[in-house]
Amino acid sequence: MKKTIKLLHLYHQDMNIYGDNGNVLAVKKRLEWRGYDCEIINYNPGDKFPEEVDILIGGGGQDSGQMKVAKDLQLIKERIHNLANNNTPMLLVCGLYQLFGHRFETIDGTILPGIGVFDATTIGKSERLIGNIVTKSDIFDEIVGYENHSGQTYLGDKATPLATVIKGAGNNTSDNSEGVIYKNCIGTYLHGSVLPKNPKIADFLISKALIKNDINDPIQDLDDDISTRARLVAFKLSR
Repeated sequence: MKKTIKLLHLYHQDMNIYGDNGNVLAVKKRLEWRGYDCEIINYNPGDKFPEEVDILIGGGGQDSGQMKVAKDLQLIKERIHNLANNNTPMLLVCGLYQLFGHRFETIDGTILPGIGVFDATTIGKSERLIGNIVTKSDIFDEIVGYENHSGQTYLGDKATPLATVIKGAGNNTSDNSEGVIYKNCIGTYLHGSVLPKNPKIADFLISKALIKNDINDPIQDLDDDISTRARLVAFKLSR
């Protein structure tokens, strides 16, 4: 009997915008298609943090949502750092990407402390970066999605960008970077949701979770024809 993979959905009530729940569903289905069970554990402020986590996924939200979860995030900071440093795969989109950095300074000057998994800082700006985005990654080739954020994220010297922008804005308006990757943890501004149109990233999370559980067999290839066609359309969409 194959192991059940435990997927922690972080703050799904407050940090789920622009279809980010689809990332959780994509990983669950791709696990099931390969014969693994996937237990989704929803964690919200005040909940007990689970003892076992194989994959962690969190999405974006409005500033109000970030303010609601930021305090709780500090309470579980040590647990998340332990998971990250022990190679637990994670995907953090938009708002939680920002809070996994050092801090997020909103446009009105409010500072929300982050937890510092990523060497990154976000500053709220008046300009909104919105539209279809295409990027190029050394690991995942082209990554496509949709961005919609006014916070601009600046990576520190210890951070590695996830990708380079081909079309769109990405982390900010000045350095052509998009997202960040640290160990097996990915931060990105790509909504869409991002994983159904970028199955290589979903399979990265899955493969790292299996390796962490001493399952070292190559994962089975899947028929990604629909994803491929969706990507081809996304490449052609105007900004």
